[in-house]
Amino acid sequence: MADTHRISFEPVNIEMEVREDEPILDAAFRQGIHLMHGCREGRCSACKSFVMEGEIQMEDYSTFACNDAEVAEGYVLLCRSHAFSDCTIELLNFDEDELLNSIPLQEVRTEVLDIVQHTRDIVGLKLRPVEPAVFEYKAGQYADLTIPGTTAYRSFSMASAPATTDHVEFLIKKYPGGKFSALLDKGISVGDTIDLKGPYGNFTLKDGHVMPIVLIGGGAGMAPVLSLLRRLSETGEQRKIRFYYGARTARDLFYLDEIRALGSSSPTSNSSSASRSLPTALKNSESSASRETSRKSSGRTSPS
Repeated sequence: MADTHRISFEPVNIEMEVREDEPILDAAFRQGIHLMHGCREGRCSACKSFVMEGEIQMEDYSTFACNDAEVAEGYVLLCRSHAFSDCTIELLNFDEDELLNSIPLQEVRTEVLDIVQHTRDIVGLKLRPVEPAVFEYKAGQYADLTIPGTTAYRSFSMASAPATTDHVEFLIKKYPGGKFSALLDKGISVGDTIDLKGPYGNFTLKDGHVMPIVLIGGGAGMAPVLSLLRRLSETGEQRKIRFYYGARTARDLFYLDEIRALGSSSPTSNSSSASRSLPTALKNSESSASRETSRKSSGRTSPS
């Protein structure tokens, strides 16, 4: 069994334990400590921190995220760092409200409930948590789904709201040769088992805020936004919400009826808020689809 060491984070005065065989960031997730992060692969520098005291070694990271001069000064990427002694680390980026208000990392065995073709290249995947029977997360977060038959994984945002405990929904864009998405056409079926690990991510609602909410999403990137909208609808959020929903063509838009319903049910729908203008935006998109169909039926094509 790997040796365990104590990590002290400054200036937030938080302590935790970490095993030598796990990255410091993963240890924080496991214990419900929400540290800033992005790619979790040593490529983005979101988790860059400064080692004040202790022995830390990094593995497989990009020098664009943490260059040699920074490493020499004591900077590290927590997602690629292993502690080999008790350490004191200065956090460079953190959200005090979120640090200890996180949901611990969970590993969940799930069963495929449904696979839905929303558009030509976006598929909805619904998973039922089996063991444990509930997956806890916040609206806007994401999880890792293990590619069946391998130890590799792909990360996808949840589109469902946390209150929907009987299933977790993902919106996945299919890419030619995609190791996970390609299996949605042939390889993954209802009843199959998929391992899930999470939650991750900082794209969450903050309590106590009163400013209007502006959300922008399109394609499969709409998943975390839809999760937030569903959550806001459930809680009867009083803030004004404006949602910009885009796609390459009008035919690539989906969940339009639900989005209209979420807008009309908003407590601010009778004001000059987002939800009032949403149906108009969708109507314009649908008109574009009609014009596109007319051009194609008359043998005319639009410029690429």
